[in-house]
Amino acid sequence: MNSNDFKQTVKAIYIKLVLFFALLVFVAIMLIIKITNPSFLNTQKEEVEVNQYVSTDGIDPNEIKNGIHLPTGFKEGDGLFEVVISCTPCHSAKLVTQNRATKEGWSSIIKWMQETQNLWDLGENESIIVNYLATHYAPENKGRRENLKDIDWYDLK
Repeated sequence: MNSNDFKQTVKAIYIKLVLFFALLVFVAIMLIIKITNPSFLNTQKEEVEVNQYVSTDGIDPNEIKNGIHLPTGFKEGDGLFEVVISCTPCHSAKLVTQNRATKEGWSSIIKWMQETQNLWDLGENESIIVNYLATHYAPENKGRRENLKDIDWYDLK
């Protein structure tokens, strides 16, 4: 084998190695994208079954007692039923009531759900919903945990 043939062989191996590693990098990138966004390259629209996560077992779906909407636990107020209609088909009302945010915070949560969770456009109801949530589920400035009360202490022996 002369030196020209050797150079040609090394060049061919080098090109094949570069192509192999480029393909390897491409596959790794595609795997990372697929892992972080499972719907990537999914051409079929998923049919989402919408269930209402509101318990109405033996309860009037509109019943409010002591300022609380009994089926959901939401506080009574303007926009309550818009929130029930828009939020509870996809998740439990408890997911809403355990959170606290300002108007801007609730708006960003809604925007996030629209971008990532397939929440539909709320249209005119969005401002009603945000106002309700910011009024009744605003951040609470409590500071430290409240002191324990009515505790039966016992002596360690």
